[in-house]
Amino acid sequence: MSRKVVRASKFRHVFGQAVKADQCYDDIRISQMTWDSNFCSVNPKFVAMIVDASGGGAFMVLPLSKTGRIDMSYPNVCGHTGPVLDIEFCPHNDNIIASGSEDCSVMVWEIPDGGLTTSLTEPVVKLDGHSKRVGILSWHPTAHNVLMSAGCDNVVILWNVARGEAAVRIDSVHTDLIYSACWNRDGSRILTSCKDKTMRVLDPRKGTVLFEKEKPHEGSRPVRAVFVSDGKILSTGFSRMSERQVALWDPVSNFGEPLTLQELDTSSGVLLPFYDPDTGVVYLCGKGDSSIRYFEVTDEAPYVHYLSMYSSKESQKGMGYMPKRGLEVNKCEIARFYKLHERKCEPIVMTVPRKSDLFQEDLYPDTIGPEPSVEADEWFEGKDGQPILISLKDGFVATTKAKEFKVHKSLLKTTTASAGSLQDSSGEIQSLRKEVKELKAAIEELTVRVKELESKH
Repeated sequence: MSRKVVRASKFRHVFGQAVKADQCYDDIRISQMTWDSNFCSVNPKFVAMIVDASGGGAFMVLPLSKTGRIDMSYPNVCGHTGPVLDIEFCPHNDNIIASGSEDCSVMVWEIPDGGLTTSLTEPVVKLDGHSKRVGILSWHPTAHNVLMSAGCDNVVILWNVARGEAAVRIDSVHTDLIYSACWNRDGSRILTSCKDKTMRVLDPRKGTVLFEKEKPHEGSRPVRAVFVSDGKILSTGFSRMSERQVALWDPVSNFGEPLTLQELDTSSGVLLPFYDPDTGVVYLCGKGDSSIRYFEVTDEAPYVHYLSMYSSKESQKGMGYMPKRGLEVNKCEIARFYKLHERKCEPIVMTVPRKSDLFQEDLYPDTIGPEPSVEADEWFEGKDGQPILISLKDGFVATTKAKEFKVHKSLLKTTTASAGSLQDSSGEIQSLRKEVKELKAAIEELTVRVKELESKH
């Protein structure tokens, strides 16, 4: 009987590599808050980081290309009156970002294409409804303009951002502080972990508990949980002896026992899980650690297979995770993290070593694109939408223009019905945009000429 000693996997040799020093974002005062969120959000256009700010809360949004030393006077987004605790870019519009803060509010911002030229203090929409600080934000993966927020008042609110109102308020389920809250792949379920030592799967529109598991991890430290493939759940937590653990659960067949429970090490940092549904790889980044561990989640025991670890000298204060469409496909890059240090942000690239530079179809199955599949109102009425997938074969190129003008400003004043007609007249809108652009350019030219003439006299 010949037995394979090492499990075959195309991700066994994945290796992490930090980019060169000139590709980092330097001299940024990363927030000193002790909150356990990612502190960083990225998409194919921008990287955003929560920073220290006097007199309130701020975060910085940089175009990805703006690497190197960042000037002290670089403009921030600073409309909150208390420290910002969590930020997340909208998956359906790369210029929209939401922020939650200690001032109990959630704000949604629009970042101009080239980045900020002056500090941004006015949000597109402000969402008030929490009575204590808001520490968790998550955009709906397939429904347009639906945002989930969870606060220290033990309440989860689902917002219809287009209307600027709370559509669902889940306030009777959690008896204590909510540690994490996330959506499943099509946004038909919510998974929360809570300080009352219970992990719950909820129906988001009804606010009812579908499955719950008490004490997924014995320890009293925070538990984090994410949905992985086939409705399974991966959780990270602590044992009674404060050892860090990772576990996999199947809530449908048997939520009583984990499919697997592995102990990792003894460290006090909370493990933040990032799951990639395309490859089945989960990355665990510990707050305060200097390493990223990664595992492959499969259907065969022991289900969660350790692959390797990326280690560096400096510890991480936070971590941003790039969506698949922002990766360099021709370099076999399967993940990219943005690691926050005390004073800088350092991209870390995860690569599968391949000799060929042709497109590797097995590494890049069709992935979630930026197009939403349902509108907010439809979703709250009960319609679910599967993610709209795109191919990365030629690298990701934004082809859809329709979503550009579905931005909240126009929707706040109109109902979704008129948004439909907006879409029909996208041609007109494009030509109007062009006209405005040309007028702006003409004005700029004239301004320059006036200045020249003035300086001559």
